[in-house]
Amino acid sequence: MTRTPRSEGRNSKVSRRSVLTSLGVGTAGAVALGPRGALAAPPETRVIAATPADRFGRMYPNLPPFVPADDRRRAALIDMGKAGGIMDAKDDLTRAPVDLIVDPALFVNNPDNASMTAGVTFIGQFLDHDMTFDASSPLGVPTAPESTPNVRTPALDLDSVYGGGPAASPNLYQSDRVKLRIESGGRFEDVPRNANGSAIIADPRNDENVVISGLQCAFILAHNRIVDDLRAQGVPAANQFAQARRILTWHYQWIILNEFLPLTIGADVVQRILSGGRRWYRPEPGPAFIPVEFQGACYRFGHTQVRPSYRVNFQGNPGNTQFFAFIFDPAAEGQADPEDMRGGARSPRRFIGWQTFFDFGDGLVRNNKLIDRKISTPMFRLPLAAIASGAPPISLPQRNLLRHVTWSIPAGQRIAQAIGAPQLHLPELAHYGVALENQTPLWYYTLAEAEILAGGRRLGPVGGTVVGEVFIGLLQLDPNSYLAVAPTWRPTLPSQTPGNFRVTDLLRFARVDPASRGQ
Repeated sequence: MTRTPRSEGRNSKVSRRSVLTSLGVGTAGAVALGPRGALAAPPETRVIAATPADRFGRMYPNLPPFVPADDRRRAALIDMGKAGGIMDAKDDLTRAPVDLIVDPALFVNNPDNASMTAGVTFIGQFLDHDMTFDASSPLGVPTAPESTPNVRTPALDLDSVYGGGPAASPNLYQSDRVKLRIESGGRFEDVPRNANGSAIIADPRNDENVVISGLQCAFILAHNRIVDDLRAQGVPAANQFAQARRILTWHYQWIILNEFLPLTIGADVVQRILSGGRRWYRPEPGPAFIPVEFQGACYRFGHTQVRPSYRVNFQGNPGNTQFFAFIFDPAAEGQADPEDMRGGARSPRRFIGWQTFFDFGDGLVRNNKLIDRKISTPMFRLPLAAIASGAPPISLPQRNLLRHVTWSIPAGQRIAQAIGAPQLHLPELAHYGVALENQTPLWYYTLAEAEILAGGRRLGPVGGTVVGEVFIGLLQLDPNSYLAVAPTWRPTLPSQTPGNFRVTDLLRFARVDPASRGQ
């Protein structure tokens, strides 16, 4: 793919070779150097106690924090992530949402990723909400991961849909305690809601925007259809819920391993981890847990894939016209039927036309954005309702960068050295004077590495290793996953390709696809 060149935040005279040069700086707090400018070896390996499953932990416990946690470094991180700063794509939000989709001149600084459709971003968000939820750690204040609860189970088990099950979370279920509750938005499906518009779902984050809310509905509808099928087969009522949950969860796990991960890290990396084993994410003999290198840094790559605006559907607006909207728009605050894509509201037009987000072969799909160092401008002005704590800062990049101080996350270059990957020197960060160009926050490093080494189409070696090993490890270590129970299992639900199952097959099975909607 040919990339559109960018000028802001880049050194156009720095060649690929010079970017990969050995690291060496004399600034206070700089990395220690070994022979020929290489990073010095990490300290002697320490014996690390097993991390409890309900706490966060570390994947690289012997690597030091990327920088000291002082006000000077925090100020640099806040400046990196500010609106109008080096990470802001500077999308022209004075233009209509449709213009930022169809006019290439308006996204020269924020190119599309031809390798992924727009919906992959939200699948990634849905997966995140299924395995990790930090509701208590203070932003920018060093905190031991092992002291911080993970509210979600560290497994890809759809607990964000099922909650604690019918007995523990009866408010999520219909009166039969087998099917999940689903309601109507006036035209198509909607999650159940309280009178104030708040969603009645296991994880409130799955109503942060209309797309992830639509995915929540799709999983609910798929579960309910599986229950109908089991009843038609004569499965006893006492067994219907457990069987339906296992069927849907295994198909979901198949999508992760066979569609999402190959797109995100590359099929070759997936196969290497499966055949060669995990080298760095190895909780055994303890239980699986979520490492902060994943939760606080590498897996946040999806934030750079978010478009500033989307076509939400084709027939939602008056006269059955297309509904275009910004992902977030401050002007929509307080509106009963917001003009943007925020969640927490119900109206007949707030449904998803999935042909924009996934490829149904009709030529209507759109792509997400490249994995790179530019973030769509609306992400610098989040609604407080989209922030779990409800507290500022409202810039998502600032929040991500400060999270590195919270968790004392190692520099991207340190992890690159540990796994034998190229170590990037990022000169655009040198002016901060705190060695961030060589001791780079892992999230920013993950984005830069994907951009420089993989053209922004997928993650590079550091990001791919962390993301790939954690996902595959969670599946391998879950005693109820299909990889653990029946590794040769193949999907059984209807699909376009028998024996395979993709997101589009899930949407068809849930009957929310364009054909089922008559669109």
